[in-house]
Amino acid sequence: MSIAAESIAHLRLTVCDIDRSRAFYEKVFGWPVALEIPADADDETRQRLDFLHGGVIYRMPHGMLGLRPAATDRFDENRVGLDHLAFALGSLAELETAAAHLDACGVVREEIKDIGVSYILEFRDPDNIALELVVRK
Repeated sequence: MSIAAESIAHLRLTVCDIDRSRAFYEKVFGWPVALEIPADADDETRQRLDFLHGGVIYRMPHGMLGLRPAATDRFDENRVGLDHLAFALGSLAELETAAAHLDACGVVREEIKDIGVSYILEFRDPDNIALELVVRK
């Protein structure tokens, strides 16, 4: 028997500075906030949402991505854990538009690469987390 998981429901990244990371992810991706502790939350609400650890969860079209401010170092894909996080796009034209958007946002990026089965565009977030945009051929 195996578990019939169909997709990733959500992923949460540990970051150092929530304000800096929110500014990056909101400027680059523009996802709507699904959940955060409201500034005027009462104690009961704060306790119920304590699992957010002062972070935020964004709603993506097919899942959610959260940011948890608990780190004091920088990401390194050579340690146990995450290597990189890739987001799918629909076409090479969308990938080229995304590259221009990253440039406009001042995000350092690699050139678009043709790796045979797909095109990829690599860049990093403020905590050095390796991100990738992918278009399958």
